[in-house]
Amino acid sequence: MRGLTDLLMGARLAFAGGRDGWTRTVLTAIGVGIGVAMLLLAAAVPAALDARTARGDARDPRGGQELAAGPATLLVAGADTEFRGVPVRGVVLRPEGLRAPVPPGLAALPRAGEVAVSPALRDVLESGDGPLFAPRLGGARVVGTIADEGLAGPRELAFYLGSDTLSGERAKRVDGFGTSVPSEGFGPVLMLLVVIIFVVLLLPIAVFLGAAVRFGGERRDRRMAAFRLVGADRRTTRRIAAGEAAAAALLGVAVGGVLFALGRQLVPLVTLWDLSVFAADVRPGRTAVLVITLAVPALAVVVSMVALRGVVFEPLGVVRRATGARRRLWWRLILPLLGLALLFPLFGNVRTATADSRYQVAAGAVLLLIGAVTLLPWLIDLVVRRMRGGAVPWQLAVRRLQVDSATSARLVNGIAVAVAGTIGLQMLFAGVQNEYRHDTGADPGRARAYVHVPPAGGIDAVARLAATPGVTRASGTLQADATPAGTPDRIVEVYIGDCAALAELAYVDGCGDGDVFVSNEEVAVGDRLSFGAQGPQWTVPVAARRVQVRLDPVGWTRRGVLATPAALDAGRLGPLTAGVYVRTDSTDPDAIERVRNAAAAVTPLAYVSEVSETEEARRFTNIRRGLYIGAVVTLLLVGASLLVGVLEQLRERRRLLAMLVAVGTRRGTLAWSVVWQTVVPVLLGLVLAVGFGLALGAALLRMVSVTISVSWDVVGLSVALAAAVMAAVTLLSLPPLWRLMRPDGLRTE
Repeated sequence: MRGLTDLLMGARLAFAGGRDGWTRTVLTAIGVGIGVAMLLLAAAVPAALDARTARGDARDPRGGQELAAGPATLLVAGADTEFRGVPVRGVVLRPEGLRAPVPPGLAALPRAGEVAVSPALRDVLESGDGPLFAPRLGGARVVGTIADEGLAGPRELAFYLGSDTLSGERAKRVDGFGTSVPSEGFGPVLMLLVVIIFVVLLLPIAVFLGAAVRFGGERRDRRMAAFRLVGADRRTTRRIAAGEAAAAALLGVAVGGVLFALGRQLVPLVTLWDLSVFAADVRPGRTAVLVITLAVPALAVVVSMVALRGVVFEPLGVVRRATGARRRLWWRLILPLLGLALLFPLFGNVRTATADSRYQVAAGAVLLLIGAVTLLPWLIDLVVRRMRGGAVPWQLAVRRLQVDSATSARLVNGIAVAVAGTIGLQMLFAGVQNEYRHDTGADPGRARAYVHVPPAGGIDAVARLAATPGVTRASGTLQADATPAGTPDRIVEVYIGDCAALAELAYVDGCGDGDVFVSNEEVAVGDRLSFGAQGPQWTVPVAARRVQVRLDPVGWTRRGVLATPAALDAGRLGPLTAGVYVRTDSTDPDAIERVRNAAAAVTPLAYVSEVSETEEARRFTNIRRGLYIGAVVTLLLVGASLLVGVLEQLRERRRLLAMLVAVGTRRGTLAWSVVWQTVVPVLLGLVLAVGFGLALGAALLRMVSVTISVSWDVVGLSVALAAAVMAAVTLLSLPPLWRLMRPDGLRTE
């Protein structure tokens, strides 16, 4: 009972002491609240991704070509495109009966000449960019908006276009929507990336929470000394301190919940790397909320108790206020060495390790990165002890660090851990990216885009694309499948185009209209080809020349029969597919958009793909996107948290600053001393972070059996971003510093 009374007294102290006490508690609650909000956001990520996946599954068409047309069937064809680098999901619909299914998000199916668009696409159409995208809809009238349940995210560009000409040959017949396709599992390397990402993004939050709960430590120590003066023993003072820390942490949990609730309302306004989520999707699970609610106050109590081990409260003061003994190094090396010991058995074996090894990886990475936290106070103490002389601001800063370097180290720890983790993770990404990226063989110098036009629109596709403003050259072929006589199971591809177009597929030297070339070893001159079961027939002429095939501009090998228009009349073969290679004016940024418009004018089912030399696996790309998104959010919130910490540190020194100004110290001198007190720990912290980041990266690369290499550009960028955050925090802290140096700072209560 006595212990409970002491805890409750400590809780009362958190809200006592007038304005000064409330200010201390509020700053602590804000610092803890920012950390809690970050944890809640991290816990909500899986639910947000699951919600996106569920909506995607719900809108996927269900059915197939084996379905017969009926009153409850619908023809569906994809018409995906891009606009200024952003994917646009397009679907063409044609109902075959009155009971045709309606996709999620639509109240009714759009009729021919009508289109339903997402809110984000509606905004594009109503903006100045609208005329550049509208031709892709074929002049259809916007009759509705896709509701949230039909969209992956609030900023997704999507449309449903009605049609009365869509046929079953070029579309999928469905009887409903909603599929559940098993997701592809993560391989061992991708799983390693995911585990390290979570460690790198969440560990700085935990480090900052540990620093936030120690805000106001000096004033708390003086209050505990006052309790000793009125007769409290050491155990009582520690229980009171625990109650005070727990109360401030609980208030911080409440503040974090409010910040999270407010922040999630802003989430739909943000799009990062084509990903956006609805506010309702950002909801952590109940278990995660319960764990965070209980763990943060518990962490506050534990950190407070650990901090008090080096403090002796006596009735007449606090012993810690004297210069402490030199910090020992040996025990600070135990955690990083233990982390390396956990990772060492996985060197070269992570690809064959069991699923349980991810816990070993996480534990090893955490211990290794925590080494930067434990070593930083020792490094700062080692360096500043040897500093002597210099300008007055420098001497003030150095003396402050010599007296109490731990406070500055706590503020820098979060940034140091984040930088170390980012460097190690980027080394791992750079080392394994070749496994998930392959050379397509494409040549962007020969074509910027490839346009695939399905049958019924291919005959005049080349001419229409060549006439598009911004297009400097368009060459393409009409493509048909033929069956040699006597071998109905064998398919021969036939390409019809002028000599310039055929030269993209094979080496056709001396080509003239009327020539025929063969680039398929299984086709011989005199072979009779049939175009369809009841279609026309054509014989490969005796004069046909055999040529060597070459990669086309997209990187594909197209073997078959190459015929010029005079040798084979494409008009009698029926609807043909067209493949067009397009070059554009490099100085016209909208040329590719007009190419997409021209292709859509031929048929909405045409697809335009930009030519790229490399292609990356989607899962690897998504994981990297997740890293970038998390890193941006973490960096911004850690910066905000650091600002709160710096303000609390300045507030604790309010009387000292005001006293120095009162005795004649220049305000600029004090401002520069505060700057130097930030710069020195930051520089030392970044040096330590680079060392631990390189060690973590080397260990991770050894685990996946990849040669150790360092991208110094990435290291420099990571350090520069961290330095920029600290510089911004320092600049933002200067205005409050000027206010704290006013004479009324000498007032006491």
